[in-house]
Amino acid sequence: MMNRSIPVIASACAVLIALSGCSAAGTQNTETEPIISTAITDPQNPLVPGNTAEPSGGRVVDELFAGLVSYDPDGTTRNEIASSITSNEDATEFTITLEDGWTFTDGTPVTASSFADAWNYTANAANGQLNASFFDSIEGYEELQRDDVSADETMSGLTVVDDLTLRVTMSKPDSAFPNKLGVNAYYPLPQSFYDDPEAFGQNPVGNGPYKLEEWDHGTSITIVKNEDYHGNRTVRNGGIEFRIYTDTEAAYADAQAGNIDLLDSIPNSALDTFQNEENLNAYSQPGSGISMFSIPATAEHFGWDEEGRLRRQAISMAIDRDAINEKIYDGRVTPATDFTSPRIPGYSDELEGSDVLDYNPDKARELWEQANAISEWSGEFTLTYNADAGNKIWVDAVCNSIKNVLGIEASGNPIATFSELLQEVSDRAITTAFRRAWTPDYPSMENYLARQYASSAADGLGRNDVDYKNAEFDALIDQAASAGSEEEAQALYQRSEEILLRDLPAIPLWYGNVSGVYAKDVDNVEIDFKNIPVYEAITK
Repeated sequence: MMNRSIPVIASACAVLIALSGCSAAGTQNTETEPIISTAITDPQNPLVPGNTAEPSGGRVVDELFAGLVSYDPDGTTRNEIASSITSNEDATEFTITLEDGWTFTDGTPVTASSFADAWNYTANAANGQLNASFFDSIEGYEELQRDDVSADETMSGLTVVDDLTLRVTMSKPDSAFPNKLGVNAYYPLPQSFYDDPEAFGQNPVGNGPYKLEEWDHGTSITIVKNEDYHGNRTVRNGGIEFRIYTDTEAAYADAQAGNIDLLDSIPNSALDTFQNEENLNAYSQPGSGISMFSIPATAEHFGWDEEGRLRRQAISMAIDRDAINEKIYDGRVTPATDFTSPRIPGYSDELEGSDVLDYNPDKARELWEQANAISEWSGEFTLTYNADAGNKIWVDAVCNSIKNVLGIEASGNPIATFSELLQEVSDRAITTAFRRAWTPDYPSMENYLARQYASSAADGLGRNDVDYKNAEFDALIDQAASAGSEEEAQALYQRSEEILLRDLPAIPLWYGNVSGVYAKDVDNVEIDFKNIPVYEAITK
């Protein structure tokens, strides 16, 4: 799909909302530009790019670091630190030339080694980084996944030619590789990281549009404008204060009271009223995120066998997604028909097997009885969720639907925070169904599918959190990576989704709208293709 010199510009069918408002929320820095206050949940891990794989930590890391490429709000990919990225004919070798003059906020230069060393560290299984699987197409990655791998082993496919040139040899074609390079897994790291990774995670040194001012754990993370940044993003404020909340209701109350400038998550209690608040501006538009839940194979009766497959299908068909949308969300979500999003090129609502996502009580009961003939059901179906983001109401509705159709006990199990839930999932300590969601790192079906369901993303190496492994699925993902056109790749991804619809490593629920509120004196609120505010654009 790519050869010779690649300018790296790829447009996405993604949402872009340009909003203006016309609160004394937020604080003022020592300059003339205000600090913008917004809400997040507590990050799961220290702020290390290679180990940040959840939205809250990702929001902060993306502002502290800059990569080889960056993404415009609509998903267009542009060179940033890279001045050029060239490929051979079959996308198995890439030569990356860096723009000179980039530095980290500690004054040290950003070089080809800054990238190569960071990628090797993240890919090496000995370092236990959640984003390791992003490097699975680079030669030598597999060798770094051995149980006895040394922490200083590196990928043979990375060659530092000189300070400004990096050559990347792939173990398999990866036509999407240039577009991936803006994801936080690929960010560079300064030498100070390797001197003390633990300390660095608490006080990261980046090269992005902002730098860390203060991290008051459990309360807030404040970042301020990096005057030395000269990349694609234009910073129009003095900084961002990410206030940490464990309850969306509390965050919304602060927005109503003028104590916070921006909130991009609306509690269920306000879905009917948030667009009519007199002292707030509001937005609600289709987004690229998908909500779902997974059932690990370690849960009794839900192995990767015929019984487990029948039970997953039965549970999916027992959920009345349309009724939940109407009664809880007032039509603000769209019942899912696949594993990606209607906002992503290649999406289809006509996949073979997609009827498993339809409400069909009779078929659900039939499949459940077929599973009982293999092994009689016992116990209760439990869906674990984080209680800090308004999930209880839909979890209860899903469990009631399952209970009423299948005649079994079903209930929700709250965990206080999203970071705690993620940690249990990452540690494989959870043996019940668990809530999950996904928004894209980059605008491609590949990001939804390979990142979450490929074997290379299992076993803690990515976000394949139930360690689903299917050779047929993997083969289709690999074929799509070497496809001769975008249309051919999308057809292969659609075929891979049909396998997922049979096995259901996750049970898709719905695609959500992007909704939020912001203060009347805040302007230039844009929402990017990942459903996240473009923080550097916001003014006040």
